[in-house]
Amino acid sequence: MWPTRPRGFTSRTDAPHWCPVSSPSHPTRVVLLAGPSGSGKSSLAARTGLPVLRLDDFYKEGDDPTLPLVPESADIDWDSPLSWDADAAVAAVAELCRTGRTTVPVYSIATSARVDTETLDIERTPLFVAEGIFAADIVARCRELGVLADALCLRGRPSTTFRRRLLRDLREGRKSLPFLLRRGWRLMRAERAIVGRQTALGTHPCGGDEALGRIAAAAAGRRLRPRRAPSDGTAAAGAPVGGR
Repeated sequence: MWPTRPRGFTSRTDAPHWCPVSSPSHPTRVVLLAGPSGSGKSSLAARTGLPVLRLDDFYKEGDDPTLPLVPESADIDWDSPLSWDADAAVAAVAELCRTGRTTVPVYSIATSARVDTETLDIERTPLFVAEGIFAADIVARCRELGVLADALCLRGRPSTTFRRRLLRDLREGRKSLPFLLRRGWRLMRAERAIVGRQTALGTHPCGGDEALGRIAAAAAGRRLRPRRAPSDGTAAAGAPVGGR
């Protein structure tokens, strides 16, 4: 159960700080929260009450010559991991786990540019969430660094994700309506494949309630044990030991 009145702390996200202070025997770790664009990652991360690192702020800028294009189109493929700076994202995660603070970019999706930098300070909170559509792409590296607490992929109905994503992008003025419709239709058709890819990279596919339960288990320090692989051949996942 999440506490009702956490202690406050200073961070870019103004998320409450309620976890016990970390120590050398209990280092800071990260929960990577992946999922298709519009699946509800940011909202769920905010609900945990933990500090949040926004991985989408590590997008490359719009004039970067290495940006990929959508096949047979002049549109930049912002849903390709090649449009994202994975090395900088991993460095930020590692620094947060090591020191409790790091400098992060502030990215404007509307202008496809980094418009500022800010300091994210999680003090010595032993767990934080790093969320973004490419979070699954750094699961292996975070595991190798010994900082991974859990890796989750939010999944739902593609039609619901399409509607939520379009309303959000229009409200925030992220891109032009024709671009958003082209992208939205493409992502809706590809959503099951996107979830499958992120699962193969080491995330556990689940809905919001299960994700919150697993994050609570990680915050409480409960171990995870592997489940048997599902009969459909998807990757085996972990389950909290004890409690619910």
